[in-house]
Amino acid sequence: MDNGMDTRRTTRALATEAVHASRDDLAGLGLHAPPIDLSTTYPSYDSRAEAARIDAFATTGAEPDGPPVYGRLGNPTVARFETALARLEGTEAAVAFASGMAALSAVLLVRASMGLRHVVAVRPLYGCSDHLLTAGLLGSEVTWTDPAGVADALRPDTGLVLVESPANPTLAEIDLRAVAHACGSVPLLVDNTFATPVLQRPVEQGARLVLHSATKYLGGHGDVLAGVVACDEEFAGRLRQVRFATGGVLHPLAGYLLLRGLSTLPVRVRAASANAAELAARLAADPRVSRVHYPSIGGAMVAFEVHGDPHEVIAGVRLITPAVSLGSVDSLIQHPASISHRIVDADDRRDAGVSDRLLRLSVGLEDVEDLWSDLDQALGTPSARAARSEAMAQG
Repeated sequence: MDNGMDTRRTTRALATEAVHASRDDLAGLGLHAPPIDLSTTYPSYDSRAEAARIDAFATTGAEPDGPPVYGRLGNPTVARFETALARLEGTEAAVAFASGMAALSAVLLVRASMGLRHVVAVRPLYGCSDHLLTAGLLGSEVTWTDPAGVADALRPDTGLVLVESPANPTLAEIDLRAVAHACGSVPLLVDNTFATPVLQRPVEQGARLVLHSATKYLGGHGDVLAGVVACDEEFAGRLRQVRFATGGVLHPLAGYLLLRGLSTLPVRVRAASANAAELAARLAADPRVSRVHYPSIGGAMVAFEVHGDPHEVIAGVRLITPAVSLGSVDSLIQHPASISHRIVDADDRRDAGVSDRLLRLSVGLEDVEDLWSDLDQALGTPSARAARSEAMAQG
């Protein structure tokens, strides 16, 4: 879709790109804020030209030249977000969807349409991604392996290698460059939701596809549901065709909120990461905590295992919100074995390092002392835990 934006690549710092990518045309339009186009359809008095543009889209999936046609083919506001995210990830294109799972489903459908239904994947992954592959809901077949076994797991019908680094929820890291080399000609898809392009750009390490649950850090405020795949233009064309056929489109208002979220992404990630690093250090020194997981690249996610009952920690927080999801300006905590990874077989979950005592903390922008005070009282003491348990039993 031609929205008049200057998409020429320039050498600009990430923080500058986050603010200005896809906005370069606004001053010429007499605008400061990007417009929101809520139209579902668009008028055209030249039906022959419309037919030609639709034929072209059906052939390659390229964005139609000229004005928009219909909301399921594309939307100018969403296109601005896609352009910006592609710039931040260093790819030719990006294609947005109604959710992260819709984005992953589209990738699997693209490869399946080419007769490449086999997927090689490394655990842990986000629980619903794991379930989608394991259950074969889209006709795919999965081989689970560790990073060192990727090359040996490849088959003639392998269409995709899927990894997440840092992984959800253990924050395990993978040598992406080594895995990309092991993939050979098979596309490597990296779920970059936790790291964001602020901390990691997988394409620079050999990945062909980069997946985000944009619901998380890209939006950043817990008020938008979306997914996006950053990739080369050829694969983007196929993704657009699947999106058009299946209808997993992103609403324009969500596209606007995501574009706004990108402008503060570097600032939010770096500030939240500083909080997370401090909390990880304090948790690691705390006798009530048996193990802390914090990635070497940093980030705003911390996972930790407690000696006591993790459910009591969830019940005990007052400032931190006990809820699923992550990447918001406020801090969230959840128990993966009960919620985000409940759908994964218990043995598979534990084999991937997701213990029953593991808690996942998404650190926000609150003052770190207030966050620690809340965690400290929620962790309690052994005697306090026993008293609470006895009171609950009697109540």
